[in-house]
This record gives sequence, C-alpha cells and structure tokens, in this order.
Amino acid sequence: MFEKVQAIIADQLGIDPAKITPQTHLINDLKADSLDVVALVMDLEQEYGVEIPDEELLEMQTVQSILDFIEKSEKA
Repeated sequence: MFEKVQAIIADQLGIDPAKITPQTHLINDLKADSLDVVALVMDLEQEYGVEIPDEELLEMQTVQSILDFIEKSEKA
C-alpha cells in the first residue's frame, strides 16, 4: 500500500517518489499547500474508495498517518 500512496503523492506534487517515506511530513517536508492536500485527498478517496472527513484530514500530516487512516477505513 505504501508504494501506491507514495506514487499518488509524488504524481500530485510533481516530486521524486524516493523523497517520500512513511515519516515524510506533507507540509513541512514536501511543501504541500492546501490545494495540493485537497487534490491529494480526492485522489486517495477515489483510489481506495474511502471518504476522508475534514476532521480526519487535520490529523493526517505524515504519509504514515495517511496509511493508517486508509488501513483503518478498509477494515471498517
């Protein structure tokens, strides 16, 4: 799952996937702005068939937090 999320983030932000690890912070490390985050959320929702509520979005600051949310949502 990490590789797929990594590819989506890299594609959305136009960066090298090798720069993305589970510990990578979307805003601090990747310089993602609010529009980048919204577009990324839409891509992830479509790819994984999950809905990411706004309150959850505030918690998702690292790649690992995104992976954790998707994993939790898939089990629900």
